[in-house]
Amino acid sequence: MEKRSLFDDAAYAEIVARLDKLSADSTPKWGKMTIGQMLAHSAAVQEIGNGKDLEGTNFIARLFKGMIKKMLLSDKPYPHNSRTHPQFVVTTPADFEREKSRLVAAMESIRANGARADGHPLFGPLTDDEWGWMYFKHLNHHLEQFGV
Repeated sequence: MEKRSLFDDAAYAEIVARLDKLSADSTPKWGKMTIGQMLAHSAAVQEIGNGKDLEGTNFIARLFKGMIKKMLLSDKPYPHNSRTHPQFVVTTPADFEREKSRLVAAMESIRANGARADGHPLFGPLTDDEWGWMYFKHLNHHLEQFGV
């Protein structure tokens, strides 16, 4: 998988165009999340780059943070049905339009302001390239999950 960055104009435009192909009726190719839940999940992940705290990280995640970071930053796609941080699990219904707007706003904020300077709350310092790739890869994973 080619490493691309949410900070790259062409990559960002591609993500937005793919988001625009989604509808409230979009269904996943794998997994249990609805389209609204996926957008809420993706927005919550993006908001970490905007300075939101990461809460409830368990001992196991902290112990294996180096391995998790390596997997997140590798050029290999995420496995389907991967586990996520508890803060990013969305189990309640989520409104498609509201969560799509929230996700786009989070992406625009990161692009306008840069990712948080104090580093990732679990992984520590990340370069702009690492932040940009991590966010692109995550969004790409979920957009593929919903067929776009």
